[in-house]
Amino acid sequence: MPAISSKTRTTILRIIALVAVVAISVYIFSIRDRAEELAVYGYPGIFLLAFLSYATVFLPAPGVAVIFTMGAVFNPLAVALVAGAGAALGEVVGYMAGFSTQVVTERTAIYQRLVEWMKRNGPVTIFLLSAIPNPFFDLAGVAAGALRTPVPHFLFWCWLGETVKMIFFAYGGAVLLK
Repeated sequence: MPAISSKTRTTILRIIALVAVVAISVYIFSIRDRAEELAVYGYPGIFLLAFLSYATVFLPAPGVAVIFTMGAVFNPLAVALVAGAGAALGEVVGYMAGFSTQVVTERTAIYQRLVEWMKRNGPVTIFLLSAIPNPFFDLAGVAAGALRTPVPHFLFWCWLGETVKMIFFAYGGAVLLK
């Protein structure tokens, strides 16, 4: 039996990653109305909700509203840390989309700008775009995957940024809802 070439293996991995991204996004989008129910399971539910909310690529899912609310119910710092970890792991789906293909996004001006920022200041770009609520972080994850940013580096900087963002939402809920 002939050995599979490196190029063929990479192509197979890209196809698997693309199928996984589409399947995960469609599934999470389909359960978005029931996702808030996970918060009743405490910190594990918050982690899972954050993961599911951030695992969608370019499709809206609930997330920060529940983090805001849970900040008033649980310890806001713990909520932010757990939600930040779940969100960072969920963002790996966007990273996988970038690894699998960049055909759709590579022609857009904003994507090209993000790629240039990632090439010059990858960690800072990942941190800043994940720390502020914005619609462009999925593109940053795609760019990180396309540029083959090491997954541990992507996860670390994404976790840091997501945790900073979640701190604001969790403490905002703790202050405004009590």
